[in-house]
Amino acid sequence: MESAFFQESWFSLSLLFLITTLFVTLRSVLRVYCNCEICRTYVDHSWTHQIPNLCDWYTHLLKNSPTRTVHIHVLNNTITANPANVEHMLKTRFDNFPKGKPFSAILGDFLGRGIFNVDGDSWRFQRKIATLELGRHPTRVYSSRVVNHEIRNRLLPLLETCCAQNDVVDLQSVFRRFAFGTISKFSFGLDLNRFELSLPLGGFEAAFDLASRLSAERAATPSPIIWKIKRLLNVGSERKLKQAISTVHILSRDFIAQRRKIGFTDQKDLLSRFMSSVHDEACLTDIIVSFLLAGRDTVASALTSFFWLVARHPRVEAAILEEAGAGTGVRELHYLHAAVHESMRLYPPVQFDSKFCLADDVFPDGSFLKRGTRVTYHPYAMGRMEEIWGSDCLEFKPERWLKDGVFFNENSFKYPVFQAGIRVCLGKEVALVEIKSVAISVLRLFRIELAQSEQPPQFSPGLTATFRDGLQVILRARVI
Repeated sequence: MESAFFQESWFSLSLLFLITTLFVTLRSVLRVYCNCEICRTYVDHSWTHQIPNLCDWYTHLLKNSPTRTVHIHVLNNTITANPANVEHMLKTRFDNFPKGKPFSAILGDFLGRGIFNVDGDSWRFQRKIATLELGRHPTRVYSSRVVNHEIRNRLLPLLETCCAQNDVVDLQSVFRRFAFGTISKFSFGLDLNRFELSLPLGGFEAAFDLASRLSAERAATPSPIIWKIKRLLNVGSERKLKQAISTVHILSRDFIAQRRKIGFTDQKDLLSRFMSSVHDEACLTDIIVSFLLAGRDTVASALTSFFWLVARHPRVEAAILEEAGAGTGVRELHYLHAAVHESMRLYPPVQFDSKFCLADDVFPDGSFLKRGTRVTYHPYAMGRMEEIWGSDCLEFKPERWLKDGVFFNENSFKYPVFQAGIRVCLGKEVALVEIKSVAISVLRLFRIELAQSEQPPQFSPGLTATFRDGLQVILRARVI
């Protein structure tokens, strides 16, 4: 027994030594490979001494670049905040900038073959079904009905209880649970409170958030060799990622099983549409994960930043309520629509998005793109560029979206919050109605007081923007 224990301990120590040696070696190689100031700053994290978030450091670099484009050599990543370059990627040369196999590999364990992680026929097939369904008027009516039901029967009663008890409440967590409920009912046709899950819902949400964070950390690693070795050996963050994804897949299979039990041939939800055409359960699981990422995380992120900004700008809050007092429907609330767009200009739910360059190319700004380069456009940084939004670009100013009180859209390549071109977000209109419905319903009943520092938020790593400390608030009932 002692011999077996000794052998196991020796193996563990040898393994740890091997991993440490490989890491140190790789880090040294990377430093030798590129010793420029930007790469040194990225690898040793010295940017954190003065800048709180990676997205803000990228913004700093892009602002100081004459072309608004930089290249991070250790990541083989060209990053741009130039609208002409974004149009080149997402429209003009769309076929030369797919997601690509390297990036699909990074997110493959989590997103699998879902629509956000594939190219070619698989992407076109999933997009076709989603386009047909989301473009139908009855689907949008059904979505609004689901959202309003969840607001009246779940969200507002919870907030009223917190208000009555004078509790500090984390709105980010509340919005995530709310968005999870709405996307489950709208996209999967399932009420989470009416069927038995294999695991507690809270455990699933924690696993989903962990899988998102660890997948994002893969993309930030200077060399994919590091996370691939850890995955091969099933150690550290890769072991945690594998366990989190396993939990996510358990609930996804619950959804599929429940949908089959109820029947799906005459249902309105997206999952039923896919199940009528797709018989591969693994593929259906990947589709569910992608829709959860889109419908839960992005909506919750947008709502969190919106309420953080409105709580700090009473003038905007007053203008929203004044417009709503006219009694018009949510689709006619132009100032609210502008405020939501302005919030996402400053705090987009997806701060950056990456593609891969198939063949050598040149951006309109003259930047050369070598085949195999990761190419990233950065909506967060673009929202902070004076030449795009003016000298007041750092201000929360919904009026910039209005002409004579009527909302007008900006060029989508200047504002790629919902992507642009051929891959433009299919759920944009559905998401905007949900965000605005929640916003006006909550603001009519409650005044939001921040229970935390009013300093700009710090973000956790993840595929969507997440306030590291949540959004801690106190709700005050309005006198109606």
